[in-house]
Amino acid sequence: MATSVGRFEDPSAEVLDEAAAAFGLLAAPARLHLMWALSQGESDVTRLADRVGGALPAVSQHLAKLKLAGLVGSRREGRRQVYYVDDPDVVTVVRVMVGQLTARTRQTTAPVRRLRGAGG
Repeated sequence: MATSVGRFEDPSAEVLDEAAAAFGLLAAPARLHLMWALSQGESDVTRLADRVGGALPAVSQHLAKLKLAGLVGSRREGRRQVYYVDDPDVVTVVRVMVGQLTARTRQTTAPVRRLRGAGG
């Protein structure tokens, strides 16, 4: 049963499941970093591995998961596989979150509070 608060209706269980899965993929710092890097422009796996400081096989696996989820896409350019963001709305969420946390850390000398386990 969908409920409404004000002008917003609660999302369906399917939508919440899909959102949770996307957030779950982005919960890994390496995948979040890859999305951040790809939000700046497309790149091949070698450059991405250099940028995020990951081993090539691990970065390839992360990209495969992001691709299966529909968050990134790829195309072949000669012998290279070039990756790009396939869901610009997710990039918006990533940019807002990372931007807000970056701004907070610049405003104070206090470390960013951990959100893990928060909820009570």
